[in-house]
Amino acid sequence: MYVAVKGGERAIENAHAWLAEERRGDPSVPELSLAQIREQMALAVNRVMAEGSLYDPDLAALAIKQARGDLIEAIFLIRAYRTTLPRLGASVPVETANMRCDRRISATFKDAPGGQVLGPTFDYTHRLLDFKLAAEGEVPAAAKAAAPQSGPVPHITDFLNRDGLIQAEERHDATPPDLTREPLEFPANRALRLQSLTRGDEGFVLGMAYSTQRGYARNHAFVGELRIGRVPVEMEIPELGFSIEIGEVELTECETVNQFAGSKTEPAQFTRGYGLVFGQTERKAISMALVDRALRWRELGEDNLGAPAQDEEFVLSHADNIQATGFLEHIKLPHYVDFQSELELVRRLRAEAEAAAQEAAE
Repeated sequence: MYVAVKGGERAIENAHAWLAEERRGDPSVPELSLAQIREQMALAVNRVMAEGSLYDPDLAALAIKQARGDLIEAIFLIRAYRTTLPRLGASVPVETANMRCDRRISATFKDAPGGQVLGPTFDYTHRLLDFKLAAEGEVPAAAKAAAPQSGPVPHITDFLNRDGLIQAEERHDATPPDLTREPLEFPANRALRLQSLTRGDEGFVLGMAYSTQRGYARNHAFVGELRIGRVPVEMEIPELGFSIEIGEVELTECETVNQFAGSKTEPAQFTRGYGLVFGQTERKAISMALVDRALRWRELGEDNLGAPAQDEEFVLSHADNIQATGFLEHIKLPHYVDFQSELELVRRLRAEAEAAAQEAAE
């Protein structure tokens, strides 16, 4: 056993060294800097921050570099690092109405109060490879864009609420449970569900959202508003007796508007789905809002249609890509004893079957 363990240690050390060599790639090619990853692969950085539950672009860039571009591995690295950090306090809830919007659109109102801001988006680009980028030259600068909006930008759904046409959201002053400190338990309230979805795997949440649009839940949604921008973060200082701004974060917020014919407990009105994610992550925010609305069937008095996206335990238990990856990839680790026992069982069953067949033939 001692020899096997030492041999295993040497093999693992060699695997680490080989991994580092593969990560670096051809030494004649300039090495990627963290600044390059942070600035030029911002959407990947945003996903790692969102699903890793840690807002730090530099650390997310480091994780992407270390993981050779494997975003789930990078998310794993960020989550592992986050567990080592002390909890110094809690910020006050951010006011997204105070967001300095780089992008703000609505699919429900053409002349949205406050204006529509297309912002940086792939929505209007041709899906054709741009070979000018392969030339590694400077791309001509675009016309100078307008500065982000300053001052409060009202939420579009607030205008629907003036006429009582959209369900009013209840305000909960109690501190919600912290999914990074406490395990997920069922039944989960909406605050806990939203936490789980915001750090869930983008592909999984997208798949669940798509299923609701294809009829596997009652979910006919419009994007009431999608906004991307920076929001100040404030923290209350007990010695001062008031809150002060300690920084700002980039967020993507999506509110969907869903038709609702009414139920035994609620009148006909529009209802909401909600998504809020770190960085420019609009596909995830929209998907999150659709799944959030599907999971609200019980509180709205709707019938459960048996759709996967309506099953709280199914959705939340399988959304976490780190748990899924760990359970999936553990099967490639040594299972020699387990397999040998099953091998012996199969051999015994085959021998018994052959003996029985031979006995019947005689």
